[in-house]
Amino acid sequence: MEIAGAQELFEGIQDTQLCWNPLYSLNMRDSQPAGYREVEHTADWEIEAWGPDLAELLVQAASGMYALAKTRLDPGPRQYRLLDLTAEDPERLVVTFLSELLYLGETENLGFDDFDLILEDGRLKARLGGAPLASQEKEIKAVTYHNLEIRRDELGLSARVVFDV
Repeated sequence: MEIAGAQELFEGIQDTQLCWNPLYSLNMRDSQPAGYREVEHTADWEIEAWGPDLAELLVQAASGMYALAKTRLDPGPRQYRLLDLTAEDPERLVVTFLSELLYLGETENLGFDDFDLILEDGRLKARLGGAPLASQEKEIKAVTYHNLEIRRDELGLSARVVFDV
């Protein structure tokens, strides 16, 4: 399954409409088929991400992670990376995918805002589009498994992800 890039998903949406602001309604999920929001956490950072399927959940979790860190990309030339990841279950795939994005940020100074994902039998093939990091106000050290559970309901999938800072 292939989904549109995150850049296309956000066309026409202003920054104030994005879901990372913790002041948004807890019922936001009822009105938006995909998104993310910050969840208060005592020591670390946490987001809730949701989407109609696992691919969109991954896109929203990545977007939420970058929003928490206040990541800004250089407006210059685009760079692309291919990922081929496997995991035993969807929760491990979330952690593996987000950890790989953090790794690329640390080792290559890259962030991504365009995600083309294909999921098949626990395997993720991804084409990531992004650019060098222009700035990142906060550092995320790691993606954790703390209370990570992907939940399915009539609206699709949702998960809470905790980041070690």
